Amino acid sequence: MKKILVPCDFSDSAVQAFIFAFQIAQQSKGEIILLHVIELPVLRGTIQVPALYFEDNFLNDMNLSAEKKLEELKTKWTNGSINVRSMIEHGPITRTIIHIAEENSVDLIVMGTQGATGIKEFLVGSNTEKVVRFSPLPVLAIRKSLELSDIKNIVFPTTLDPNQNKLLIHIKELQNFFSAKLHLLLVNTPHNMKRTIDEKDMMEAYAKDFDLQNYTINTRNDFYESDAIINFTIEIKADMIAMGTHSRKGLAHLFSGSVAEEVVNRMDCPIWTYSLGE
Repeated sequence: MKKILVPCDFSDSAVQAFIFAFQIAQQSKGEIILLHVIELPVLRGTIQVPALYFEDNFLNDMNLSAEKKLEELKTKWTNGSINVRSMIEHGPITRTIIHIAEENSVDLIVMGTQGATGIKEFLVGSNTEKVVRFSPLPVLAIRKSLELSDIKNIVFPTTLDPNQNKLLIHIKELQNFFSAKLHLLLVNTPHNMKRTIDEKDMMEAYAKDFDLQNYTINTRNDFYESDAIINFTIEIKADMIAMGTHSRKGLAHLFSGSVAEEVVNRMDCPIWTYSLGE
């Protein structure tokens, strides 16, 4: 986690994400790209106020305001120990964040989240939720910053898929970075139920195949995966959740949704996600 992108809209959750990202960068001796995206409104010109003139002045004001706020943020929360580079870009928020992340070969996107539930989540969702859905890079969603040393227990929901080597490499790196205990969680739902007699052996074999260390194995039965993950995390007082997401798009996302996105929207602890592809 040497190069970290922190999208910032200056909300409290975005500031919390920046504070947490700064701690990560300090420990990894890395750097931060602090990004503010300006999504331009559609403006119509009139005889009295030509659209181009209005847009230029409006854009200049927004740029100046963003530059000032970014500098204030860096001055207040950093100490010069690492490189923090500010960027201001214009365009659709989600697409721009992912483009900048890929263009700069970042290792991690750290974003604040305020969550979204009910009809708002169904129709709109949050920018963080959309980045979780579309980003091919790891995303860490933060609602409130905490000390790195407080991350002692990480919940890792798993399907025991043996073909997720990249995900497990990231999970092990994450665990080692925080020196945390990993809690594997297998969730049985009515549509995906494994025999209880086989669960423990399957999970132990999975842990052995990927050479996992300092872990526990756990199973839960529930109607919904997200409910089981959230309830288990609360039950053991875990400090972080790390999980893969299938990045469903279009109609597949509309009808099936995403377990990772729902967890991001409902939990207060940091949520790390990594796209498993289609």
